[in-house]
Amino acid sequence: MNFLAAGIAILGGAGCAIGEGLICSKAIEGMARNPEMYSKLRTSMILGCALDETTSIYALLIGILCIFLG
Repeated sequence: MNFLAAGIAILGGAGCAIGEGLICSKAIEGMARNPEMYSKLRTSMILGCALDETTSIYALLIGILCIFLG
């Protein structure tokens, strides 16, 4: 049961990967449409990717805790 819980927790990593791809694609699309907003879009993209990666790391941590402490 612990391994099943860990596998479900790691699914959060897949969702984060999709989310990060969407963040980057929309930022690049915005930069292509409006080049003057490059610096603001880049800053927002980096912040969004960092928050998205944090969510993925939390999912990994929960998966590891399920395996070793369950």
